[in-house]
Amino acid sequence: MPKKLLTAIDLFSGSGGLTLGLKHAGFRVIGAVDCDSLATETYRANHKNTVLWEKDIRDLSVSEVLSRLELRAGELDLLAGCPPCQGFSSMRTLNGKRNVNDPRNELVFEFLRFIRELEPKTIMMENVPGLARDRRLAEFCEEIKKLGYSPVCEILNAADFGVPQRRHRMVLLAGKYGHPSFASPDQKRCTVKDAISRLPPAGKTEDHLHDSSEKRSKRIINLIKSIPKDGGSRMDIGAAKQLDCHKKCDGFRDVYGRMSWNDVSPTITGGCINPSKGRFLHPEYDRAITLREAALLQTFPKDYFFSLKRGKMLAAELIGNALPPEFIRRHAIALREYLESIRLLSKPEDIMH
Repeated sequence: MPKKLLTAIDLFSGSGGLTLGLKHAGFRVIGAVDCDSLATETYRANHKNTVLWEKDIRDLSVSEVLSRLELRAGELDLLAGCPPCQGFSSMRTLNGKRNVNDPRNELVFEFLRFIRELEPKTIMMENVPGLARDRRLAEFCEEIKKLGYSPVCEILNAADFGVPQRRHRMVLLAGKYGHPSFASPDQKRCTVKDAISRLPPAGKTEDHLHDSSEKRSKRIINLIKSIPKDGGSRMDIGAAKQLDCHKKCDGFRDVYGRMSWNDVSPTITGGCINPSKGRFLHPEYDRAITLREAALLQTFPKDYFFSLKRGKMLAAELIGNALPPEFIRRHAIALREYLESIRLLSKPEDIMH
């Protein structure tokens, strides 16, 4: 930990995965913005000391943020965020249309507006890989270069950075004193077993995220029971036992598949507690993973609160849409080291390139 906590603001903060990662990296997250009431309820419960604006970022002036946080332009150490990514997601483009006309795509430029007026020392933006192919990212990078930032952008797999999950994400880092560096990848991956094997059986704890029951038809229950443990697939049980909808479709072979103990999980999505949405069956038990198990696979701590006010499915969306805190922590540490190296130099321009 640095002697003095560096300051950060989290735009599009959701349920707080990015904020948590920044905190664990030694940043003091002083402000956050999000407009979804379920996400903000979750955020407030876990990050009580952060000023949270529950409103559409397009309706929030930077001058209000500066005034409320008693900041001046140029003082903030890190501006971080993940603009809503549904418009860039590959899941939205499986029908062959690569450019989805989603108004949320333009929120990338709200991030740019905050950069222009806050003048943070560093920037972190995370999103789905699809944004890297979009003309908006090229425009975004050109504009921040004009403001004096040196951006680096890569598509990284969270599984290489302490997350027990395959999750490819685009990460952009930028600083005013030369190009920042990404964290170094691990040589060994964290597994599903590392993340969830020590939890008590679901239904026998006082954790509502772990104890909520499943309601499935007898046929689906029997299908799940027939799938081999520890990595088995519905393709292992023969054509006769397949559901009618699967007999007619040769794709989506991961649905009703089990996770493997000694491997990383698939990407945790908003459908993570529904085995018809992917390989979301528990490696051993005849059920889908629980909300708590999904959150642990996202690297949230076991006591992190997620609101169930609007039911399990929307809580699953909160978890699936979140940024894995450990993934963020690794790259935030790299930015912290970048900032601290600048402070140690008497002339920051010495590292300009």
